[in-house]
Amino acid sequence: MIYITGDMHGDIGRFKSKEVRRLKKGDTLIVCGDFGFVWDGSEREAKTLKWIGKRRFNTLFVEGNHDNISLLCSYPITEWQGGKTREISGKLRLLCRGEVVTVEDKKIFAFGGGGYEDEGALAINPEGQDLPTPEEIENGRQNLIKHDYKVDYIITHRPSRKIMQFLLMGLNTANVLDAFFDEVREKCAHRRWFFGCIHKNKPVPPGEMALFTAVVSADGEL
Repeated sequence: MIYITGDMHGDIGRFKSKEVRRLKKGDTLIVCGDFGFVWDGSEREAKTLKWIGKRRFNTLFVEGNHDNISLLCSYPITEWQGGKTREISGKLRLLCRGEVVTVEDKKIFAFGGGGYEDEGALAINPEGQDLPTPEEIENGRQNLIKHDYKVDYIITHRPSRKIMQFLLMGLNTANVLDAFFDEVREKCAHRRWFFGCIHKNKPVPPGEMALFTAVVSADGEL
């Protein structure tokens, strides 16, 4: 089965929770950004990543604005389940921006990135690497075209602008990621859109969900 969760910020406790410990061999856990375990390149970090990569289930994630994107980009790109990923360690992979992978016969469109310029984000990504390049946006667009703009799940860190404004009343944002997600929301048929970023566990009917600490089945009730 496919399970989804929100921002971890390097907290190993999520992997030791009863919700994650129930995952079986062959299951997949997807983290909606701010994974946080690829941070400083230390020996201790390498041991933690190896431990995660040896779990009986696959762990996939997209990057958020509180991830060390420069360090993530140092990992090799490999093809996996029909899309490009960065192989971090064993069964632990970063889903590259704009890629579509197929897991358990479900098509998943992934697009990481953030766009928030708070102190923490600027400290780790001072050059704004959390925002996509034109090439990454076009890659996402072309991959959606290949799949006739039809996927099962969309996994992002930041929600679409409409949902962001709904959940955070009064917030007025406008950047390239907002514009692209507006386009995806309009054109791409999807069953569910999962995102992190806002540190809430909150369903947004009919098919979107903000995730933080919750671990939910991709096909379960929202």
